[in-house]
Amino acid sequence: MKDARIRIIIGHYGSGKTEFAVNYAMMLSKQTENVALCDLDIVNPYFRSREKASIMEESGITVISGARGHNANLDLPMVSPSILAPIQNEETQVILDVGGDSVGARVLVRFAAYFKQGAYDMFFVLNANREQTQDALSVISHIKNIEDTVGCKVTGIINNTHLLRETDVNEVLKGQQLALEVSKTLNIPIKYVSTLEKVTHQLPMDLEGEIFPIKMYMREDWM
Repeated sequence: MKDARIRIIIGHYGSGKTEFAVNYAMMLSKQTENVALCDLDIVNPYFRSREKASIMEESGITVISGARGHNANLDLPMVSPSILAPIQNEETQVILDVGGDSVGARVLVRFAAYFKQGAYDMFFVLNANREQTQDALSVISHIKNIEDTVGCKVTGIINNTHLLRETDVNEVLKGQQLALEVSKTLNIPIKYVSTLEKVTHQLPMDLEGEIFPIKMYMREDWM
């Protein structure tokens, strides 16, 4: 099923949420015009999508970050009012990169009126190697806290289990088992299996979820 026009990307700190959001925006820009990525992460001052604004803008993506622009002090939790323009424009494909827990999700409450059923997707990015999302009960609790805060349901799970450049097939499949357990319990589909391109070629083709190759935009080669 095709993703909704407004995509909310959320996940625990270290899940690879922002890396997925940037890759997703770059993928969309190759398929359609009028793509906007809004950096709404007011929790984590590091590895924010706004840091790669120039790369995305070169691909025709509109990047909206804090009220003081891409290069302002990243610790200021200021949301730009210009985010409303792409959300309200039915011709714009929107990606909202949101802070990784219920505290970060609070920023979405002011826009909740636009998150009607069928008009949005909220994808939970899961990394089974993160301390607070290593078992189904913890992941389910995390998802429910976010849903309660925003007043909207998570509509898809993204298995993004990784060890950065050391990621291998076994890590992805470990995350897939956890994602399947959560999926069955909450009746939320696995939408994407996201991993390094070199790993995607080694994955079984019958996995639930679309295999989504990732380029590491957020990590320099030396990181």
